[in-house]
Amino acid sequence: MLYDGKIWMGTAGGEKLNILPQMANRHGLIAGATGTGKTITLKVMAESFSDAGVPVFLADVKGDLAGMCRPGTDSEDMQKRMEKFGLKEAGFQYHAYPVCFWDLFGKQGLPLRTTISEMGPTLLARLMDLTPAQSDVLSIVFRIADDEGLLLLDSKDLRAMLNYVSENNKDYGAAYGNLPKQSIGSILRNLTALEEQGGEAFFGEPALDIHDWFRTDFSGKGTIHILHSASLIQSPMLYSTFMLWMLSELFEVMPEAGDCEKPRMVFFFDEAHLLFDGAPKALLQKIEQVVKLIRSKGVGVYFITQSPRDIPDGVLGQLGNKIQHALHAYTPSDQKAVKAAADSFRINPEFDTKEALTQLGIGEALVSFLQEDGSPMVVQRAKILPPQSLMGPVSDEVRQEEIHSNLLYARYGTMVDRDSAYEFFQRKQKQQKQEEEEQKALAEKQKAEEQAAKEAAKEAERQAKAEAKEAERKAKEEAREKESAEKARKRAVSNVAKTAAGTIGREVGNELGKSIGGSFGKKLGGNLGASIGRGILGTLFGR
Repeated sequence: MLYDGKIWMGTAGGEKLNILPQMANRHGLIAGATGTGKTITLKVMAESFSDAGVPVFLADVKGDLAGMCRPGTDSEDMQKRMEKFGLKEAGFQYHAYPVCFWDLFGKQGLPLRTTISEMGPTLLARLMDLTPAQSDVLSIVFRIADDEGLLLLDSKDLRAMLNYVSENNKDYGAAYGNLPKQSIGSILRNLTALEEQGGEAFFGEPALDIHDWFRTDFSGKGTIHILHSASLIQSPMLYSTFMLWMLSELFEVMPEAGDCEKPRMVFFFDEAHLLFDGAPKALLQKIEQVVKLIRSKGVGVYFITQSPRDIPDGVLGQLGNKIQHALHAYTPSDQKAVKAAADSFRINPEFDTKEALTQLGIGEALVSFLQEDGSPMVVQRAKILPPQSLMGPVSDEVRQEEIHSNLLYARYGTMVDRDSAYEFFQRKQKQQKQEEEEQKALAEKQKAEEQAAKEAAKEAERQAKAEAKEAERKAKEEAREKESAEKARKRAVSNVAKTAAGTIGREVGNELGKSIGGSFGKKLGGNLGASIGRGILGTLFGR
């Protein structure tokens, strides 16, 4: 609790042990075996910072920090503890704290999102467990997206961008280097795995604005931002990378603050070993750099883990405020851990630090905070204060009431899917499909026209042949008719000539018969003259 402007964490021999607010951004460690009281210590510290007007962010791994939104309940045990610590005289009261629930999956808190671009290729490569070669390819894909002016906001944007680069890898290879389709295919498979872990809900808009965390309520208490991590912790890579992203985001966004009277924000990283397990050397260096430099931004980072050995030495050396709960020494490895933890404290001649570490009860801890001159105080065996808010979880109804009544719900409650790379490629694909359909329709039209022209030509040829045949037939028929007419004419002329010749011949014969005499001579001469006349004319005119 806040007492006399200091973060009162516990007592040792009647002496109050406090974290000085001006030293709180020198970071800290809360360590101890399972069940030794780390969660209670975390709650007391978070409540105290809130009382001091300092916003807090912490991960609720087990689901029992949600009770901070409700006042604690009195009990006989609490009365005894209050009397032991003299809490009533110090003004201890049960009360709720301003809490804002967050959830990467958007179920047990406000949806906590960021964009693919803000996460960046380095953290995203770690999140997808990519090889160095695949990480290089992913960085190039981000570069191409920047150069092309394409926004990468959610996972489908990244998927569309990867597919586009894969289809055009030869075109981009000359300018950006080799982009093997096999590497892009591996990245796509890892992206699918990430989406199945919840990445699809995490990446999108509206993205978190870190400035929304620097809030206090009407009474001046700092808001306690609680990330629901009970299901998130089942995806340790997603959990640790997200927490690292938040640290990096705080470091990049916040201006230099120098030495402050109190931190601008305190960040608690529970299950801290997940941040460092399997992390490549380059990433560990980045974490160490952020932890070193973020102090000057006014941010305090507190790691919660079972053993100090879970924290790399380069980071552990930056943690000035330490609360060490009991450690077990069942194995040689455990004994080494106990010795290492004991050696990290400034020796107190009144007790054996190593021995005390294995004898601490629940709610007890070895404590060493930074003094005003920046040096660590002598380690003390302390009893940690109880929290003022409710210990344990809250019902779903209470949680949902807190979520929907929060002012930030209007901003983050509904996901927004604005125009980005995915939509661009959808339009481009639609346009290409439309152009292909138009080209296909044009080709089919041209083919139909050519076919129609061929059919017309064939029809014209058939028609011409038919007309030529008909003309030939008519010509032949006309020729035959003409021939028949000529023959008929000739016959008619012949007949006329014969008749005339016969008449003339008969008259000639009659005259000849008269010369011969008698009627017999006349008849003979007429018949003979007619035959001769017909024969002569028939020969001349034809029959």
